[in-house]
Amino acid sequence: MCSPPLGFRFQFPNKLRTTSSRSLFVSIRSNSLSCAALSVVELNPTNDSGLSNTRNSPTLVHEGSWRIPRNELSRNWTNSVSLNEKVERNVRSSRLVNLDSKESLRRYSGMLRNCTSKGCLNEGRAIHGQVIKSGIDLDSHLWVSLVNAYAKSGSPVCARRVLDVMPERDVVSWTALIQGFVAEGGGSEGVRLFCEMKRDGVRPNEFTLATGLKACAICMNLSFGKQVHAEAIKIGCFSDLFVGSVLVDLYAKCGEMELADKVFFCMPEQNDVSWNALLNGFAQVGGGKDVLRLFCRMRESEMKLSKFTLSTVLKGCATSGNLREGQAVHSVAIKIGCEPDEFLGCSLVDMYSKCGLANDALKVFKTIKDPDVVAWSAMITCLDQQGHSQEAAQLFQSMRYAGVPPNEFSFSSLVSVASDLGDLQYGESIHACICKYGFENDTSVNNALITMYMKNGSPQAGSRVFEAMRDHDLVSWNSLLSGCHGYEICDLGPRIFSQMLLKDFMPNMYTYISVLRSCSSLLDLGFGKQVHAHVIKNSLDGNDFVGTALVDMYAKSRCLEDADIVFNRLINRDLFTWTVIITGYAQTDQAEKAVMCLSLMQKEGIKPNEFTLASCLSGCSRIAAMETGKQLHSMAIKGGHVDIFVSSALVDMYAKCACLEDAEAIFEGLVLRDTGAAAVVLDSFDANSFTEPRFAPSC
Repeated sequence: MCSPPLGFRFQFPNKLRTTSSRSLFVSIRSNSLSCAALSVVELNPTNDSGLSNTRNSPTLVHEGSWRIPRNELSRNWTNSVSLNEKVERNVRSSRLVNLDSKESLRRYSGMLRNCTSKGCLNEGRAIHGQVIKSGIDLDSHLWVSLVNAYAKSGSPVCARRVLDVMPERDVVSWTALIQGFVAEGGGSEGVRLFCEMKRDGVRPNEFTLATGLKACAICMNLSFGKQVHAEAIKIGCFSDLFVGSVLVDLYAKCGEMELADKVFFCMPEQNDVSWNALLNGFAQVGGGKDVLRLFCRMRESEMKLSKFTLSTVLKGCATSGNLREGQAVHSVAIKIGCEPDEFLGCSLVDMYSKCGLANDALKVFKTIKDPDVVAWSAMITCLDQQGHSQEAAQLFQSMRYAGVPPNEFSFSSLVSVASDLGDLQYGESIHACICKYGFENDTSVNNALITMYMKNGSPQAGSRVFEAMRDHDLVSWNSLLSGCHGYEICDLGPRIFSQMLLKDFMPNMYTYISVLRSCSSLLDLGFGKQVHAHVIKNSLDGNDFVGTALVDMYAKSRCLEDADIVFNRLINRDLFTWTVIITGYAQTDQAEKAVMCLSLMQKEGIKPNEFTLASCLSGCSRIAAMETGKQLHSMAIKGGHVDIFVSSALVDMYAKCACLEDAEAIFEGLVLRDTGAAAVVLDSFDANSFTEPRFAPSC
């Protein structure tokens, strides 16, 4: 089917075009203004958000993107004709009773008000067309009604055109126009129009100020918001409830919680909007205690609690991990009769999930009558994060049986489930579903896919996903790097890191950890030192996780002096960090230093695990330090760490110290005997002139 040519315009039928010399705008300005007015009412089945660049040309509609299929054109043509005939019949009926001009103006204003309440853009255009055809002179009220109708029906660009041809523009028309752009999410355009209104000499009222502040909140323009705040104080509107509430919301969204708090408590009275705005602000910045403090004060003020209020408080409890208070809020919700719908239910699921109670989250989820995709996704994410990967996969099947189509968040969690399960086939099936539902170009989903393929041993598939992406972010590069520390493809790590720097991406903590692991696998000390220089340059040398990766790289490269320097600069040294440095000393025949580090580690209150003890025992076996080895053996028994790793290390240590009876006794006590331990014992018997072993190793 052919598409209309570029620049095609869907015109009104001839009977709706005005040919009268008494056009609406002739009496006001000129024929050119009449043409401008006519261009406003040309039919457009969609709103004009995205069809024009209002920043550069607020009165110009871009027509290059208009491509209407013929069947749509025919349907819209029929609908528009019937709609205009209906409007015209209403106008004729008014003429039959010989209504005067004022009655006609009131009738048109009422019709526009009705279509505004319904948000019907095409009906508003049709009424505008009849106004032009009637040749009536508009009063200020009808002008404002036209601006308001277009602004609130999703066509702020057409509202701007009407405003441009108005003979006198007052604060009401400007406010209606700004509200239209703000309702469409055009915060920056709302700020620009507010400034233009001021230059036009129009003084804002409390509604204009509230709308301007809302525009600042949308585009996070804190500096201009403070100017509007000053304007509100100057003209005496600061005490207005709506202005105060929007000010609290602006400061809260911009993270200025101190200012938001001051404005809130300076308000002569507070409503639920201002309470919720302040609560939400504290919840977003992680102020769980402040959220609970405010919630208690809100209850003392006997303000009616809404589901939004309870959800905000639950968000604060989830952020701070405050389970007890979260359960108390849940009790309040039950007490006041708030059923856990999709909105409140998701907040409860999130709170229980972040507090580590996946079963309670699942119980709440099952009470939601008709869970939407957000609720399903929240529950799947909860199960995945709590380690219940199999249950998350089963829940996805239930979601599909329920007929709820997944979104990008659902798929991101499911790909993570496949990563945790280590099931490449399941991951590939989820990838097929992603393509089926049209999310193959979503960046977050692709990042999860890359990580899944890399973790599940399919780096080629991960690379293909990466290369097929339209836009890469830092997470994409980190996902690709995360799988490049295995011995087969570890050489890709430095190359990917270099390519990432050439693309002007700034590495973060995860980037450095991944590339340093690649250097450890490659034993590439030279490139590792270059990465270390980058770490220092980007002020991440004080990061404990990056520092641990550096210690590991230097230790495995047998550069213990540098490893020791980095290790001693770390502020918080955990079990893994200590184990890395101890293993480094043990593998370089420095058992004394390894044991000394073990002693220091215990003095810092960190208990060794089986890997730490096995590394120390390995160092003792290298230098035949039997006495130290016996102390470690005693420590392992006392700590309950006599597993396969420690036992094998003990067999090796006793065998190399010529204590064959002890080695034999430990070997015979092994539940799982590997060939390595058996070979150690056999070699020891051979080295000590025992021609036959006194046991039969069954491996």
